[in-house]
Amino acid sequence: MAYEITSPSLPVRAEIALPFSKSISNRALLMDALCGGKSVLLNISDCDDTRVMLRALRSDEEVVDIMAAGTAMRFLTAYYAATEGSHLLTGTERMRQRPIHALVDALRALGAKIDYAGREGFPPLRIEGLQLKGGVLEMPGSISSQYVSALLMVAPYFKEGLRLKLSGEVISKPYILLTMRLMHDFGVEARWEGEDAIVVSPSRYKPVRFVVEADWSAASYWYEMAALAEDAEIKLSGLFKDSGQGDSKVAELFRMLGVETQFVPGGVVLKKQGAQVASLEYDFTGQPDLAQTFVVACALKGIPFRFTGLQSLRIKETDRISALVAEMGKLGYVLEPQGDSVLSWDGRKHALLPSAVPAIDTYEDHRMAMAFAPACLKLPKVRINDPQVVSKSYPSYWDDLRQAGFSISER
Repeated sequence: MAYEITSPSLPVRAEIALPFSKSISNRALLMDALCGGKSVLLNISDCDDTRVMLRALRSDEEVVDIMAAGTAMRFLTAYYAATEGSHLLTGTERMRQRPIHALVDALRALGAKIDYAGREGFPPLRIEGLQLKGGVLEMPGSISSQYVSALLMVAPYFKEGLRLKLSGEVISKPYILLTMRLMHDFGVEARWEGEDAIVVSPSRYKPVRFVVEADWSAASYWYEMAALAEDAEIKLSGLFKDSGQGDSKVAELFRMLGVETQFVPGGVVLKKQGAQVASLEYDFTGQPDLAQTFVVACALKGIPFRFTGLQSLRIKETDRISALVAEMGKLGYVLEPQGDSVLSWDGRKHALLPSAVPAIDTYEDHRMAMAFAPACLKLPKVRINDPQVVSKSYPSYWDDLRQAGFSISER
């Protein structure tokens, strides 16, 4: 299946109720499970990744299939290792290609009993849960922040707690800070000791009333639309200025692409202002999930860029760097990857066939679909293959585009 998308003929005007944050939802669900499931959790995300997480935490089955949910794989590996029970944790073919040895090695060092049920270093995993000893652990800061968050969230239940030292540059640090903030909300303190160590003492989470805010990552696609449109005014509900989500940085970044953010009661209003930078360099170490959005937005606005800090993109739902190079090539843009962490565009383009409708492959990656759909604002139309992948994080994405005046037909 494919969707062919045409932009509105009028200025983009919309009021959108964004999905709730899956990053916050999945963390809140795990902490609530550790304190007996007695919290009142409001606005839990209804996306695929959170549904998988919720189903796993409520199930007594030994075999747990988390499908394509990377967050669930990392969080549940730690959760099952630190709680009673035997589980086989598995996922899709792509999930079985995503390395998890760094987290498994860390948990084993803390006393966990985990075996590989297939290829060494990759899911599926056989996990025998028990109370872990914990103690002192050192890991490179360049590993996935989800590994760090997984360890921190279960650390209060270790006999000796945890002192986690992160060596070198810490990537995606805002996600670690988000985890620590939510741990505090559930009654447990995780504190920095110096600049490179996090300490969690033995403790217990407390049931709370917790409200999940809207997803800033989802907001990024509406910022992209505002930037690409000739004229736009878009209201997004559920976003807050003091958010703990690292992707709230999108408001500051898109100002350089001509989009102003006005915080209003209950959300934000995006307005197209026109002024933009001549070129853009940015380190996405702290916000890797925004990279696809900015690659598409900058290129279609004719803004040369050099983006660094993209090392985690190689092991996401797909190899996002390779996917961006291939699909932007279909739009005529020649992107240059450098190693595993840099992607740039110097303004070079090649001609497209006038009658061709670019067909964007999504690689089972929700963010590929959502980042490329707004390209129709600069092209006559664009085709998105396998558009259903958006259900992973933003199930109502296509309905919201229709509400904003986009024409979407099935092909």
